[in-house]
Amino acid sequence: MQKGNIGVTTENIFPVIKKFLYSDHEIFLRELISNAVDATQKLKTLASMGEFNGEQGDLTVHVTLGKDTITVSDHGLGMTADEIDKYINQIAFSGANDFLEKYKNDANAIIGHFGLGFYSAFMVARKVELITRSYKEGAQAVKWTCDGSPEFSIENVDKAERGTDIVLYIDDDCKEFLEADRISSLLKKYCSFLPVPIAFGKKKEWKDGKEVETGEDNIINDVEPLWTKKPSELKEEDYKKFYKELYPMSDEPLFWIHLNVDYPFHLTGILYFPKVKSNIELTHNKIQLYCNQVYVTDSVEGIVPDFLTLLHGVLDSPDIPLNVSRSYLQSDSNVKKISTYITKKVSDRLQSIFKTDRKQFEEKWNDLKIFIHYGMLTQEDFYERAKDFALLADTDGKYYTFEDYKTLIKDNQTDKEGYLIYLYANNQDEQYSYIEAAKNKGYNVLLMNGQLDIAVVSMLEQKLGKVRFTRVDSDVIDNLIVKEDKKDNDLLSEQAEALSAAFKSQLPKMDKTDFIVTTQALGETAFPVMITQGEYLRRMKEMANIQTGMNFYSEMPDMFSLILNSDHALIKEILKGEEDACGAEAASLKQEIDNVSKECDELRKSQEGKKAEEITTEEKDKIEQLDKKRDELKAKKEQLYSSYASQNKVVRQLIDLALLQNGMLKGEALSNFVKRSIELIH
Repeated sequence: MQKGNIGVTTENIFPVIKKFLYSDHEIFLRELISNAVDATQKLKTLASMGEFNGEQGDLTVHVTLGKDTITVSDHGLGMTADEIDKYINQIAFSGANDFLEKYKNDANAIIGHFGLGFYSAFMVARKVELITRSYKEGAQAVKWTCDGSPEFSIENVDKAERGTDIVLYIDDDCKEFLEADRISSLLKKYCSFLPVPIAFGKKKEWKDGKEVETGEDNIINDVEPLWTKKPSELKEEDYKKFYKELYPMSDEPLFWIHLNVDYPFHLTGILYFPKVKSNIELTHNKIQLYCNQVYVTDSVEGIVPDFLTLLHGVLDSPDIPLNVSRSYLQSDSNVKKISTYITKKVSDRLQSIFKTDRKQFEEKWNDLKIFIHYGMLTQEDFYERAKDFALLADTDGKYYTFEDYKTLIKDNQTDKEGYLIYLYANNQDEQYSYIEAAKNKGYNVLLMNGQLDIAVVSMLEQKLGKVRFTRVDSDVIDNLIVKEDKKDNDLLSEQAEALSAAFKSQLPKMDKTDFIVTTQALGETAFPVMITQGEYLRRMKEMANIQTGMNFYSEMPDMFSLILNSDHALIKEILKGEEDACGAEAASLKQEIDNVSKECDELRKSQEGKKAEEITTEEKDKIEQLDKKRDELKAKKEQLYSSYASQNKVVRQLIDLALLQNGMLKGEALSNFVKRSIELIH
């Protein structure tokens, strides 16, 4: 028997493995089975080259559970004592401590850097035995034993067949790995598509009302998964079936892209476009990354462009190492090429569907647009490709390319400054009356109700030149696309002030909501009262919900305009009633306010050119008294209009109708509106 120390430059590798790799300790099974598959594949290669002429026999890799052991057995190349010494006992571990400190939270990086796949066994085992016999003729079988210290022993043993058995004596704190269900789930996760059959236990069948084992191996993997086959060999049902295997709970995919590249890198895979309509975050990390059919990760950021992490499916590339680390992904040139290639393939496929079957593309647009919008927003080269097939949908359910739509609206929706105005709604039901008003003017209204549409609006304003997007309820219809200078309001300033004061006094108090009341001549057939919300601030607040760094806007109150239509009969009637009830007293108060303002102005004029110290205390006090008196008179005048408005049920009814139209009438205010409506009808 030979004894010795494992050649490492750090005193004891095993506590380091335990400590730093513990968070990922389940990968030990992937590493050991990958090694077994490699040994098997290499034997097949030697046989194909004529360098191994013996019987290959059954090449299945077996995973077996004992009372306190896990055994991984293969019928691959096997090893000689010299090879064990070379590959197992000598670990290139120079500068290990610095490296371990740097990558202590990234187990994959440590294993990958040092070729420690086999040693990951010590994450879960207190002792490991490696019993192996080389394929070489006349080779002596050997057994290597190590108990988790740098000391090992090698002895000759009897082993009838070539290959390797690795026996793990599981540590007390890792007993979970002795449970069949736990091992079964790990095999499903990491080994479902390995190219060599993997057996775990025996198949079971129902007999006499209970499940019993058969003599047949339970093969847990598909050695020829769909992505390893040629697209010409596959039917639509094959792709759908494979998708169902990967994602049993998902709806049928929209379509898929089969990738197959040999140069300048190797990449195969199938990417599916799933049906996605809601939360982006929920759909990340559904692409599985494989290296030669060995599962690596479902965290593919860096390999796949960010917007395509919303896709589902499988990528397999031997050019991305099994033990991939984030730092590797960020620096490797192959990874960057793969990312660029995938973006191009996806955009080519979308372009192809759009050109060959536009009707199908339009039918799927609502599911597709979250991918396309996300890509256009985050990746300039994708925007350049997608701008020819990205669509705009209007409120009548018609679809247009950017160029189509520009042609459609340029004659009728260009304002006096030469801007092309894209009107849009984001809720067809809630904004119905505004949409209808726009249509009656001959305008087209887009429906932009997607999760990212508000960001897309801002992007398109930058990309499309002299273009402005305006939500259809952001102003009265005549102000949305101003084609000529507006006519002045027919009301005198006193009348406008009286109306505004009356309506403002009856507006309900709403949390973080402010109203500006204005009067405009909108025509006799337009609504008497309308509520609008300016485009800029509303859009900034909506952007703040999806973009960090804009919290300033989210804290601001919502700003609305309550617009009184001075042409409408009801508004005229309210104004006449207000003048009849308040006219004389209002005129008297106005005269007093004018007198106080005149006296105050004259006093200020007399102080012009004087230094602060030259103005007497008496003069300062006088101005302060006059300002205070004017404020009191204005408040008295507003109170006068408020008292009238509080007695006039039509004022509050018109306000509530406008609020109701905009989904802003709730709770007690809604209940009061219903009661008042009944009284007015009665």
